[in-house]
Amino acid sequence: MNFPERFANLPDYAFPRLRKLLDAHAPGGPAIQMTIGEPRHPMPDFVAPILAANLAGFGVYPNNDGTPELLAAIRGWIARRYGVELATENLMALNGTREGLFNAALAVAPEVKRGKTPAFLIPNPFYQVYTVAAVTSGAEPVYVPATAQTGFLPDYAGLPPEVLDRVTVAYICSPANPQGAVASRDYWAELLHLAERHDFRIFADECYAEVWRTAPPPGILEVARDIGADPERVFTFHSLSKRSNLPGLRSGFVAGGAKGIAQIRKLRSFAGAPLPMPIQAVSAAAWGDEAHVTASRALYHEKFAVAAEVFGGVQGFQLPEGGFFLWLPVEDGEEASLKLWQKTGVRVLPGAYLSREAHGFNPGKSYIRVALVGPKDETQRGLTAIRDCLYG
Repeated sequence: MNFPERFANLPDYAFPRLRKLLDAHAPGGPAIQMTIGEPRHPMPDFVAPILAANLAGFGVYPNNDGTPELLAAIRGWIARRYGVELATENLMALNGTREGLFNAALAVAPEVKRGKTPAFLIPNPFYQVYTVAAVTSGAEPVYVPATAQTGFLPDYAGLPPEVLDRVTVAYICSPANPQGAVASRDYWAELLHLAERHDFRIFADECYAEVWRTAPPPGILEVARDIGADPERVFTFHSLSKRSNLPGLRSGFVAGGAKGIAQIRKLRSFAGAPLPMPIQAVSAAAWGDEAHVTASRALYHEKFAVAAEVFGGVQGFQLPEGGFFLWLPVEDGEEASLKLWQKTGVRVLPGAYLSREAHGFNPGKSYIRVALVGPKDETQRGLTAIRDCLYG
């Protein structure tokens, strides 16, 4: 059975494409995985004891919106991190941010805008769920280049007014996956003003917000408060996957305007997958603890220093301000990834697998994405092999 017609033009997901590219070839050395953004730092020590103490919770249906304890922990973290006080009705726990980034579009985006097909703005490169959310919602995905020329963030304001007038949702990731660019306060403010002028909502994917190099990235919630933006235009998505090294926990949250959150909650009550109660207990503890986050960030800083040393002389190389990926320039990402695998056993992701050709241009084609998620010594071996193989 085939996908419905609206999904016919979707490319394969990045990692099945990578397996097709590489798996028919033997690695040229011991395999080093630097593809997927799956943190491999130690998970917090409190996870197992809290799970064990709450095992009986697997015997009941979970709380749909998030337990009072979990929502209180999230509210406390937002207040500490961004200085923003939110009410419970402005929050909902998520089964990972991917669920929220998809379902929020179905819950709050209108099917028609001013009698025309709506548009979703998507940075290019991008997290693939943005496109699926647009297509499922009946919207046109509009891919906007996020290149070195634009500071690796999309210039949404540069789009024609007739396009902006059809926009219902604008996705933005900060720190950006894969480039590591961070939206400044001015960038957030300009985007919020643009949303007001053209009447659309902003979906801020901030799941890498706690992995930063020189300073904590500003968040959309604090900027929206400071400029008095309509809270119903703002939805931000956060996760414990990167912050707490718990990608398998599948736990995050969405915060936004109370009316929009109510719509998202309603959709979840019919068609969602709320977090099991033991997972909610662990999540509450994770949002309430900063020590494990600080320790994990220190490990990334060590690997950023290694990357700076290894690639210091490579033209076009720059360290990311946030996130844990390197976005390395090459002539052709697929060719470079295959060569690297066959010559060294290092496995990276072609940038084109995270982007889409639009207007005859694929902004990821001349890059590879390298995940700095492994131990420091393994990371150093992998980065050195990449330099010697591709830039030597």
